[in-house]
Amino acid sequence: MSIVETLPLDAETLREDFPILSTVIHGDRPLVYLDNAATTQRPRQVIEKLVEVYERQYANVHRGIHWLSDHSTDLFEEAREKVRSFINAGSAPEVIFTTGCTMAINLVARSWGDANVRAGDEIIITEMEHHSNSVPWHQLAERTGAVVRHIPITEEGLLDLDAFDELLNERTRIVAVGAVSNVLGTINPIGEIVRRAHDAGALVLVDAAQSVPHDKSDVQAWGADFVAFSGHKMLGPSGVGVLYGRLDLLEAMPPFLGGGSMIRRVTLEGFEPADPPAKFEAGTPPIVPAIGLGAGIDYLEAIGLEKIHQHEQLLAAQAHAAMEQIGGVRFLGPAPDKKAGIISFTLEGIHAHDVAQILDRHGVAIRAGHHCAMPLHKRLGVVASNRASFYFYNTLDEVEILAEALQDAKRIFRRR
Repeated sequence: MSIVETLPLDAETLREDFPILSTVIHGDRPLVYLDNAATTQRPRQVIEKLVEVYERQYANVHRGIHWLSDHSTDLFEEAREKVRSFINAGSAPEVIFTTGCTMAINLVARSWGDANVRAGDEIIITEMEHHSNSVPWHQLAERTGAVVRHIPITEEGLLDLDAFDELLNERTRIVAVGAVSNVLGTINPIGEIVRRAHDAGALVLVDAAQSVPHDKSDVQAWGADFVAFSGHKMLGPSGVGVLYGRLDLLEAMPPFLGGGSMIRRVTLEGFEPADPPAKFEAGTPPIVPAIGLGAGIDYLEAIGLEKIHQHEQLLAAQAHAAMEQIGGVRFLGPAPDKKAGIISFTLEGIHAHDVAQILDRHGVAIRAGHHCAMPLHKRLGVVASNRASFYFYNTLDEVEILAEALQDAKRIFRRR
């Protein structure tokens, strides 16, 4: 069943920039990479930038009084400016380079959280959060005596905002929410959530790992206090992530880690921390990964985030339609028009791991398991699910291969 005839992007041409997408596995199966919510692939432009920096431009940053260090520092800070512009942060010092989204969230929970949360205070997260936006808040609650509350989801897989209003009170200190669920694909109304939280006097942290790579993001329009995301989910290298924080908050927060770079001066009696962003970038930062992330941002901006978002939603809609014809498929999450390019599902009578193994025989790479969202899977009444997640380099032909592979899984288990 075809409901989409054309896509807004010429994925076949774009794929030529991604060497790994021409891989053939199991002898004769072209790789169909549909695990983009876990990590994306990298174009030649990013790979070549990494090699160029290591071969010709690398030195430690902010420290050396020599040409190579100055040049490397310029590239590193140019990458920070690219991130700032990409998410529309108000100033470069509001952009902190971390090792990943998980590190960014932990930084806030440890630094802001330890300084501001006390026994009896409340932290609100949602039933659909990734463990990285759940565990750090439970750890904060264990350290301080605070309480973690949860915004429930509806049967459709959307946040229950009426229940959110009931949870908010004068004890709420922070609300931590994913912009897009990595399981359900649900696109959450971040601007509205921020408004309601701020009206109650609470701050908001947004886990944007599944949104920043796929749609235009404006942290100032959201009004969020903190935003975290990863480089490896948006064409960049692993080992780099970003924390955006409002400058006034970052200036008031104590350093998270101690060591080189995060100090203004050190004496035998103590130390004085530097200003943001250096205050939160102790030690040698992820220099080359950050520069590689900047190259990834250049690539994404050349394509256009609006087109990327439209492309992925059309692929997801086509996949929904094709999978509905198979029978026995249970979709987790809302309809395609209310979510990103993520489809999580179960196939009746077949364990998720078995489905993934059979699809792998067809060259199709999807995810199987709880996707670092065990409480959500318990809420949905399933132990594990499968997840196909799309990016701009995926095609309608790959959707057809996915559907054919799922049909094969049904045939194999029917014989058993």
